[in-house]
Amino acid sequence: MNIHEYQAKQLLAKYGVAVPKGGVAYTADEAAKAAEELGGSIWVVKSQIHAGGRGAGRFKDDTSDKGGVRVVKSVDDVRENVSAMLGKVLVTKQTGAEGREVKRVYVEEGCDIARELYLGLLIDRATSRITLMASTEGGMEIEEVAEATPEKILRIDIDPATGMQAFHARQVAFGLGLEGDQVKSATKFLMAMYTAFTDLDASIVEINPLVVTGSGDVIALDAKMNFDDNALFRHKDVQELRDEDEEDPTELEAAKHDLNYITLDGNIGCMVNGAGLAMATMDIIKLYGGSPANFLDVGGGATKERVTTAFKLILSDPNVESILVNIFGGIMRCDVIAEGVVAAAREVSLDVPLVVRLAGTNVELGKKILEESGLPIVSADNLADAAEKVVKVTKEAA
Repeated sequence: MNIHEYQAKQLLAKYGVAVPKGGVAYTADEAAKAAEELGGSIWVVKSQIHAGGRGAGRFKDDTSDKGGVRVVKSVDDVRENVSAMLGKVLVTKQTGAEGREVKRVYVEEGCDIARELYLGLLIDRATSRITLMASTEGGMEIEEVAEATPEKILRIDIDPATGMQAFHARQVAFGLGLEGDQVKSATKFLMAMYTAFTDLDASIVEINPLVVTGSGDVIALDAKMNFDDNALFRHKDVQELRDEDEEDPTELEAAKHDLNYITLDGNIGCMVNGAGLAMATMDIIKLYGGSPANFLDVGGGATKERVTTAFKLILSDPNVESILVNIFGGIMRCDVIAEGVVAAAREVSLDVPLVVRLAGTNVELGKKILEESGLPIVSADNLADAAEKVVKVTKEAA
């Protein structure tokens, strides 16, 4: 689960991570009021969407050529800029061409920036450890730094059994070229950041940029946090931060039925049991010249009702021109899948080609249910045969 920048900062601040003061606003008047309460003569107005690159992004149908993050020097300018941002669609490198509508902004006090750095915490599944990444190249995409100048990235693996120690934090501080009191500030910052990461079951915490101010303070000028969905039941307060307007409505509906669904940009709908098999199915569709429209794992314990829901989700995508059902029955019985497919096809009046490959538990019963359904279903003997047939019928139907 993702949250907005201002929400991430609020959570981190509770753990003692230094962040600038700010306030969220949903209207121009609220933004102006927030600026007045913050005081000062310089403010930063930030669009709040679940995407990076907001400063370099541009609003659709806006000729001013201003981005989604703006520095302003009067309360009237705050009001004017927020009015120009709210309700508009911001396009960044991460949103795609369709962009995201800005429905809230964050008004933050200005900051005297001396240096911009990078900090990130994430789970490294290869080592089963928490990886701390730091770089002197703050304000840039860390992927670009890794590609162009990998030597500028400092990486430390932390054993979760012992947690982050002060020497880890000092190692990072010295690696970033910090000196004197800056090292103390950075050590305190890192220890607090790590505690927040573990306490909240985060999957990533990214501070980019981490800035050193003119007075030597170390603060998070921007913050990104993602959370492990499987641990959200332990954090009701974090769950309440979810902004469903920023999420794919189809994926939200899938989650309500315990389905793992991700929308892709192809035209062949996929329904598979098991994440590994789903990935293999999408790969072989690509191998045969097709393009998958989604990732959909119905799981090992799917019911007839859940399969029916999965079918409806696939067909809700207007780009879908055919469907491939690939089931390897183990825990998931083929007859249950077959019953769900037949029920869903009848309920939604299926009007696209359907290719089904079944194997495993109750496979003969599953095939019999499909054959006796009277529906125009194309059977496949194996995965390669299924992929070849679904690509063929898709091209014929186009």
